[in-house]
Amino acid sequence: MKILVINGPNINMLGVREPEIYGNQNYETLLCDIEQWAYELNCEVECFQSNHEGVIVDKIQQAYSEIDGIVINPAAYTHTSIAILDALKAVGLPTVEVHISDVTKREDFRQISYTGMACEEHIIGKGLEGYHLAMQYLCEKYK
Repeated sequence: MKILVINGPNINMLGVREPEIYGNQNYETLLCDIEQWAYELNCEVECFQSNHEGVIVDKIQQAYSEIDGIVINPAAYTHTSIAILDALKAVGLPTVEVHISDVTKREDFRQISYTGMACEEHIIGKGLEGYHLAMQYLCEKYK
C-alpha cells in the first residue's frame, strides 16, 4: 500500500506556531515519525506540505492511479476549501482527515469541515499520533 500524507498551511511551523495547541515537536520530527510508522506498517509513504491551495489540489489529482490512500491534514483549508473537497471526491481514493488539535472544541468557524465531507474517517485531537492512527486505518482496511 502506498499512502500520500498531505499537510496544509503552517503545518511546517509545528513547534513554533501555538505550541500550547499543537505541541512542541517540529515538522521534521513528524516526518521522521511518519517514516517510522510506514516501516512498522509495511507500507510506502510520501509526504507533502504546501501553504498553497491550488498546489494541494494538483497533488491530490496527481495521486490518482498512483496512490492507494490519502491522509490529509488540510489545516485552515479544512474550513474553506471546496476546491480540495472536489479534488478528493474526483480521485475517489480512501482518505482520512487528521487534525492535531480537537477542532470540535475550538472557534465556531472550525466546526465545518468541507474537506472532511470526502473523507471516510476523521481523527481529531490525538496530536501527531493521529497520523499514525490514520495510516494504520488505511493499511488495515485496504491491504
